[in-house]
Amino acid sequence: MKKIGAYLSGALAGAANGLFGAGGGMVLVPGLERLTNVSEDALFPTSVAIIFPLCLVSLTVYGLHGDIPWQAAWPYLIGSALGGVLAGILGKRIPTLWLHRILGLLILWGGVRTFL
Repeated sequence: MKKIGAYLSGALAGAANGLFGAGGGMVLVPGLERLTNVSEDALFPTSVAIIFPLCLVSLTVYGLHGDIPWQAAWPYLIGSALGGVLAGILGKRIPTLWLHRILGLLILWGGVRTFL
């Protein structure tokens, strides 16, 4: 069952990432928590390790179709890289419970913004 849960979580994360350009981690973290035996402390780092190659695949597909506006993306790439470094450094200092709460708030905020 754990292996099936891993495949299912990965498939859902890949679909979210490919369809929406983001959100794979929002699907993956709860999936990893409920469907696999990944420890609490390893949920978020494992999600990042899985999402990175998914993003490369999505980037390749979008790139092959010429759908990437690189001039608009560069400022976000630089900011994202800095934010990723900061989160990687501080991530171990934030309790997993709070990471779950923050993720939940981000999901809710994204949902509310979608309907406004």
